[in-house]
Amino acid sequence: MAKHADLSIVFLGFKCENPFFLSSSPVSSSYEMCAKFLDAGGGGVFYKTLTTTIPEECSPRFDAPGKEATPFISFKNMEQTSDKPYQDNLDMMKKLKKDYPNKLIIGSIMGMDEDNWEQMARDYTALGLDMLELNFSCPQMTYEGMGSDVGASVELITKYVKAARRGSHLPLIAKMTPNIEKMEIPARAAIKAGAQAISTINTIKAVTGMDFDNFTCLPVVNGKSSISGMSGKATKPIALRFITNMAQDPELQGIPLSGIGGIETWEDAAEFLMVGASNVQFTTSVMQYGYRIVEDMICGLSIYLAEKGFDKLEDFVGVALKNIIPADDIVRDFKIQPKIDYDKCVGCGRCYVSCMDGAHQAIEWDEEERKPTILEDKCVGCQLCLLVCPVYDCITPGKILFKEEDQFGKGSNTDWKEDAVNKHDVIVGKYDRP
Repeated sequence: MAKHADLSIVFLGFKCENPFFLSSSPVSSSYEMCAKFLDAGGGGVFYKTLTTTIPEECSPRFDAPGKEATPFISFKNMEQTSDKPYQDNLDMMKKLKKDYPNKLIIGSIMGMDEDNWEQMARDYTALGLDMLELNFSCPQMTYEGMGSDVGASVELITKYVKAARRGSHLPLIAKMTPNIEKMEIPARAAIKAGAQAISTINTIKAVTGMDFDNFTCLPVVNGKSSISGMSGKATKPIALRFITNMAQDPELQGIPLSGIGGIETWEDAAEFLMVGASNVQFTTSVMQYGYRIVEDMICGLSIYLAEKGFDKLEDFVGVALKNIIPADDIVRDFKIQPKIDYDKCVGCGRCYVSCMDGAHQAIEWDEEERKPTILEDKCVGCQLCLLVCPVYDCITPGKILFKEEDQFGKGSNTDWKEDAVNKHDVIVGKYDRP
């Protein structure tokens, strides 16, 4: 029987049974939806963001572009805040906390001005919720000065965090926008103004696809459309970058982070935890697979951690940060020679075409035998051939070749050569692909 690690973790003083949460989104917009997720084993929910007025919504409001055989690589959402009456939502959140006292229930608010932020914070606090999320990041609001407009302004963030603090004693989580270059700057402002944690990323402003008949982007609403927020798997690399930046920022050390963006599997969740997130939130995975996805995440992550020697999740959080270093600190005095397993090679020529047309012309092609050969004197070890090969483990990282002299005239650092050869897998890393 497989061993399981302890997935419980403390977030802003609340002990959560696991790090898996519904994000504030269409999948957390009612009591029934949230309850179904919690019954499936989720650690908590960020209830869908409210405003005190009901926004006018459009139809359709979603788009889901794919790539080749993959139908759902990202997701465009033109929906705004909750379309239910304000008091109805308050009643549902109150009932949710009453029925699930041991789950973390977080309300998400978005005000229109300082008084509105303060009053909403006061209303939410009276419900007995555990924490408040301040939404400074929604990119599709139809009112100026709300959502991502706030997230790009240190002045507005400071003003609204202080307003929410006047209305509530609960822990405040600032939800930041990725539609800026450096998230650390507004994140620092939020913490300085009184927030205790950061959640990110929200959706990325995007045009996900075009309608070739109506000559507009998707989805088409009465012949028109607009730029709006993209989420889903395609956003994960960007989300991981922002989480890493903040976890490594000296001024944000020790600030809890809640990770969002393209989390569909336990492996995705583990990546966010490795770079410093204390918990993870997801939406589009639920849209595709239902709330049962949390069961897969719990099982997969707990077994993985146990196999890696971690008894509890909190020892795993941030484990990768020490190994993510500035580009000028990367060792550059060796290259990794790819190797081809000819028993697995199907002679498709993908590696040859990619290397000849997109890399360093370091693969020779025998057209008659349909056989590629790597030219060692030309190969720079970029591994493009490995990445495009459609056959699993046909092309893999091979031997380590040390440079006699680098491009700056310095000789190769020999101090670690012997150790590198003895620890080949550590040096070259893993190129596992599904």
